[in-house]
Amino acid sequence: MNANYDVIIIGGGAAGFFTAINIAENNSKLKIAILERGKDVLSKVRVSGGGRCNVTHACFIPNELVKFYPRGEKELKGPFHQFCSGDTIEWFERHGVELKIEDDGRMFPVTDSSQTIIDCFQQAVKKLGIDVLTGQSVQSLFRGEDYWKVETTRDTFKASKIVMATGSNPKMWEMMEILGHSIVPPVPSLFTFNIKDPRIKDLMGVSAQATVKVKGSRLQASGPLLITHWGMSGPGILRLSAWGARELFAKNYQFVLQVNWLNDLDFEETAELLRELKIEHAKKLITKKSPFDFPNRLWESLVLASGITEATKWADLSRKQLDNLTEQLVNGQYHVNGKSTFKEEFVTAGGVDLKEINFKTMESKILPDLYFAGEILDIDAITGGFNFQNAWTGGFLVAKNFSN
Repeated sequence: MNANYDVIIIGGGAAGFFTAINIAENNSKLKIAILERGKDVLSKVRVSGGGRCNVTHACFIPNELVKFYPRGEKELKGPFHQFCSGDTIEWFERHGVELKIEDDGRMFPVTDSSQTIIDCFQQAVKKLGIDVLTGQSVQSLFRGEDYWKVETTRDTFKASKIVMATGSNPKMWEMMEILGHSIVPPVPSLFTFNIKDPRIKDLMGVSAQATVKVKGSRLQASGPLLITHWGMSGPGILRLSAWGARELFAKNYQFVLQVNWLNDLDFEETAELLRELKIEHAKKLITKKSPFDFPNRLWESLVLASGITEATKWADLSRKQLDNLTEQLVNGQYHVNGKSTFKEEFVTAGGVDLKEINFKTMESKILPDLYFAGEILDIDAITGGFNFQNAWTGGFLVAKNFSN
């Protein structure tokens, strides 16, 4: 098949569909195609958010929203002023999908099913006459004088403009590099830490609000920390892994993690608190009850790790034991030896260098009539609907170039 199109979108995922639909709604005269290498489209949307599709996040201020993006924070400020989370809610409502906000700010369709989003997109492309072509693995892109030639494993296409919405696809990054773009090498972004340590060995499922730091670096994050059978996870750890993606990769995921189980209390404040408890609970056993806002099992483990026995009463605490306990509480050192993928979500930091993109139009600064949307760019976020929001915003901005 040799076919000519006004716009070809490469990639049949969330960013590709959203871009195509918005282009067609802005200009009904355009002939548009989505090329997907697999046999199914929107497969990542189907499994996202545990099959519920975490569409966006209830953060409506652009300057606040950008703080959830370890890479892309500066560049997304302008785009989010054009199309933010509130606009996403409105867009989906206009297309028959109502969203709801959960306690943690994540937003899902009220149906709790990603199929709702898939149906919305499929109905829209059908109604707008957008061609969706599967089994079209792009092999080469050639820039002519005023057109693009796209060769796939099956066909050759020509288009005036191309939108790259292929996500974290190494083959596509390679193709962009051949065309003159710089690629920031990909490294894993969201992951949990493998830690074998007697202090947490039998504490699976225990969670606490904590501040975590990578020793010898400026990397630090706060949030709920969850102890797992392989080590540590939870929002605080994931945040640290996202912001430290490159640095931790360079360390080969071997480093010392400093954990402050009391979150924002320092050594002096904690020592003072323990001295007060020593007077107040003089006759009580130390291990009996956690005086802090975390589970007893964790408290007992940290007490024993400080060289204090189960039979020790508060009154009998020596100065050394008190210092040891303070250290365990606010500066526990845990050796990290490797990482694990968080759930099924494999998020990558890396992609097309952001310096080569015009963030007013999402067009390449290197090649005319080449646009980008979604995770093909060196933009990534922590979990919570932020990566989808980047896809929607990018797609909306690309589409603005195609108004009647």
